[in-house]
Amino acid sequence: MYYIEGRSHDPTFNLAMEEYLYRSVEPGHPGYFLLWQNEPSIIVGRFQNTAQEVNRTFAEEHRIHIVRRISGGGAVYHDLGNLNYTFIVPNDDGNPFDFARHALPIVNALEKLGVKAEFNSRNDLAIDGKKFSGSAQHMDRKRLLHHGTLLFDSDLSVLARALNVDDEKFTSKGFKSVRSRVTNILPHLPVPLSMGGFIAALRNSLSGTEARSLSNEETKAIMTLRKEKYSTWEWNWGESPEFSERKVRRFPWGKVEALLDVKKGLIGQVRFFGDFFGLESREALERMFTGCPYRADDIKKRLADFPLEEYFRGVDREEFCEFLAG
Repeated sequence: MYYIEGRSHDPTFNLAMEEYLYRSVEPGHPGYFLLWQNEPSIIVGRFQNTAQEVNRTFAEEHRIHIVRRISGGGAVYHDLGNLNYTFIVPNDDGNPFDFARHALPIVNALEKLGVKAEFNSRNDLAIDGKKFSGSAQHMDRKRLLHHGTLLFDSDLSVLARALNVDDEKFTSKGFKSVRSRVTNILPHLPVPLSMGGFIAALRNSLSGTEARSLSNEETKAIMTLRKEKYSTWEWNWGESPEFSERKVRRFPWGKVEALLDVKKGLIGQVRFFGDFFGLESREALERMFTGCPYRADDIKKRLADFPLEEYFRGVDREEFCEFLAG
């Protein structure tokens, strides 16, 4: 098995790297073991509604990346206190979704470091009942990708806030994350380690691996995949399942309730209610949003030359755009 240690902290590059290497594995390939880190990021599951999983305002204020991965499961928070591991192997054992098999090397490595970890019924790794690792898989008939997080010394307060979304705002057909009590590995180590030491310990715990680096050709192909897929709004937000969202805000000029139906990242319908003053007929305003991508720049463009004051007397255009797109 080849071992590759990630050199980039860019989540769009790292997820593109995973997919590129996954595509390259054929029957008989020795497979890959990867260790890699991301700067602050929220990584959303393949079948999730991004808007329902992410505290968008908090993420934007703290410059947290939001990226969708190719595997299912729930949303997770990454920072440089978190280490990610990936196994990419031929899918030739006839036992799909065997999470325990790929988690066992992590459990064994932690045991050597003096930490007793357990694999639970939700496919998570835990210490004293508190989760420190979640995992997910993606596969086809040829190959399998298993990856997971390892909370080593992550900022758990940011994790909680970045993934804190008001569930009452949404009705979604996407898979919703289940929140768990979490912990870091570092406080449980009998002898403290740096992140570099922890990476080395995991690397050395696997026998039969051969270290190698990405070639220039591989890096170039990964960068192309990053640009065309993982850096795009269409993948990270537009791939979300159909959902409905309710937004409510009290402005100085009145209270507004907006009900939005969104499919494939496009607004299908929006309705406005409240105690504001304006034209009785709202149809022109509501029709104007039909087919608009559900992102701030596009909403602002739609409203740029629209007489919004006629519908919401006293409205501040920038404030209203932030409310609708936030």
